[in-house]
Order: sequence, then structure tokens, then C-alpha cells
Amino acid sequence: MIRNMRSSDADFVLDIYRRGLDTGEASFETSPPDWPAWQLKYHSFCRLVWEQDGEVRGWAALAPVSARECYRGVAEVSIYVDTRHLGQGIGGRLMAALVEESEQHGIWTLYSSIFPENLATLRLHLGHGFRKVGIRERIARRDGRWRDTLLLERRSTRVGV
Repeated sequence: MIRNMRSSDADFVLDIYRRGLDTGEASFETSPPDWPAWQLKYHSFCRLVWEQDGEVRGWAALAPVSARECYRGVAEVSIYVDTRHLGQGIGGRLMAALVEESEQHGIWTLYSSIFPENLATLRLHLGHGFRKVGIRERIARRDGRWRDTLLLERRSTRVGV
């Protein structure tokens, strides 16, 4: 089931984040922050988890892209599914719920930056109304290797129209 994230989910959330980072395909980050830093990074709303059999198996959250008032309705998407539970549709269900909840909170544009090689994440985004808006070539290094990132965005058809 999808529910709002609780502080008691912190260990699960950070462990899932770490597992995703360990793949080398999820982010330029190499280790998750501590819980207080994680909480500062993300909006206080639109923090969701997928819970099954009493354990959190995935999470989704939105981060502001800017402190400027004009960008208050633009947020960056983070979705992580426990690598032991990939391919079960958890990411898709979290994305659908995140899109719905983001619109309830006045978000008009969702943004994501992903590695082009991360085809599952690319398919996830494209399947939920995101479009490719650009590529940043050799934007940064991960494990000593220059990496590109695809920029994706989803414009709401209900908010900010």
C-alpha cells in the first residue's frame, strides 16, 4: 500500500536510498545523507512510501528546485525502490501517487535528471507523462567517469494552466 512517510520509516528510506546509490546508476551521490539532512532536502509534503508485509519497499519525495517564489510550483522527483523488489510495479504506483499528490499541493511542473543508461527509470518517467527536454553532456563524474544526464519534465494539465 502507498501511505505518507513517517519519521519511523527513516532507516528503511535511507537503506533503500543507499542500495540505489550502490548501483552507480541512480545518482552522482555515493552515500545517503543522515535523516535530518534528508528531511531538509525534501518538501514536507509529497513524501510517500510503498509498504508491503510490514516493510517499506520503496519511497518517493519531491525537492524544491529553487527558493524563489516564482518556482514554488516546480519540484524535483526522487523515487527509489528497494533493489530486492524491482520489477514489481512499485515505482509506477509510487509515481502515479506522487503526480496526484503533487497537483493537490499546487505543483505544476515535475522535473527529473537521470542517467541515459538508466532505461527502467526513463521508461517509468515517460510512462507517466514526462518528456525529454534536454541532455547535459559530461556534466559530472561518478566513480571517475564523466556522465551525461537527461532532463525530463512533466507539466500538469490541472495546475497552473
